[in-house]
Amino acid sequence: MKQQIASTIDLHAPSFTEISSFIGENPELGHEEWKASARLVEALKEHGFTVQAPYAGLPTAFLGTYATSKPGPTVAFLCEYDALPELGHACGHHLICVMGLAAAVGLKAVIDQLGGTIRVYGTPAEETKGGKVDMAAAGLFDDVDIALMAHPYYAYEKSGSSLAMDALQFEFFGKAAHAAASPYEGINALDAVLLLFQSIGALRQQLRSHARIHGIITEGGKAPNIIPDYAAAQFYVRSANRPYTDETVQKVIRCAEGAALQTGCTVKWSNYEYSYDELITNTPLSDTFTRNLVGLGIREDEIEYGKDHGSLDLGNVSRHCPSIHPYVKVVDEKHLLHTKEFRDLAMQPRAFEGMLLGAKALAYTAYDVLADPALLQSIRDEFERSVNAAE
Repeated sequence: MKQQIASTIDLHAPSFTEISSFIGENPELGHEEWKASARLVEALKEHGFTVQAPYAGLPTAFLGTYATSKPGPTVAFLCEYDALPELGHACGHHLICVMGLAAAVGLKAVIDQLGGTIRVYGTPAEETKGGKVDMAAAGLFDDVDIALMAHPYYAYEKSGSSLAMDALQFEFFGKAAHAAASPYEGINALDAVLLLFQSIGALRQQLRSHARIHGIITEGGKAPNIIPDYAAAQFYVRSANRPYTDETVQKVIRCAEGAALQTGCTVKWSNYEYSYDELITNTPLSDTFTRNLVGLGIREDEIEYGKDHGSLDLGNVSRHCPSIHPYVKVVDEKHLLHTKEFRDLAMQPRAFEGMLLGAKALAYTAYDVLADPALLQSIRDEFERSVNAAE
């Protein structure tokens, strides 16, 4: 049956490559992915999936479903298709979404013999206000048995971890004054922002090594001869797990309150993007994907141990169902994600070949779970243990 999956993916490879190329050439920011979403929805309908679009209250989200007449597990393939500001598809989301599409089409060729349901979730805005956060919070993955996706990269990596993250905005309010004639009448909001950065710099000495805090000044005043009465900064606060991220956020807030107190400003803070939880990789599911990569001709010593690559909204999904997020090699040169070099290479034929191989590995993994009740039970048991341990 795996050969039938591969043959189906190969049969439609020109179409899959064209769709991925189209999305890559037409980058759209999060929650504005109108062209990408429409192309993916159209393709799913052409391949016999029932599609809800829009979905979950998100204009560019969708859900494609194919249900057999036999009972069985529900398998989810997750698609991301938002681009980065100015850089376009430098994270390879034009490959991710078509990996999910192709894997679903390949699995559909054999699932009627096995029983079960295929779902393809179109999840917008992974780079910012991740669609998976809304979907997970609404319980839309609670009846899913496994959630699968793979990320393009310059190497093969097992599904590893990610960092939990909060996005914090601090706004300081002071009093404007003429900076030369009467500076003593002013309360400098920019000084408060600068003190906040200094305080966070000192705070880093007392944080665990897996914590990350990085920020920018988004508003610092209008003219150098006016004491700024308003200034603002935005930060990402991350760590290896949700509890320590929450703890670190409180420390950063106290830094902001201290900066306001020192300058005489008032301060307001808010979450300007969604909070992401850390990824909980399901080990039996990850091992199954790795075995399938090897079966597709990838040497086991080529597949590296999973690393932390930042923050993912899949982390929120992994609290609701067994999930994996491995990395698949699509470029042969060592260029990092979110760079122009990776973006350009990710539009070459080599990248599309890697995309199709990743799709086969995803579909094979889903097939193994559908065909082996003992494997599914081990995945469920591991999920219960790992989620309980994280709470």
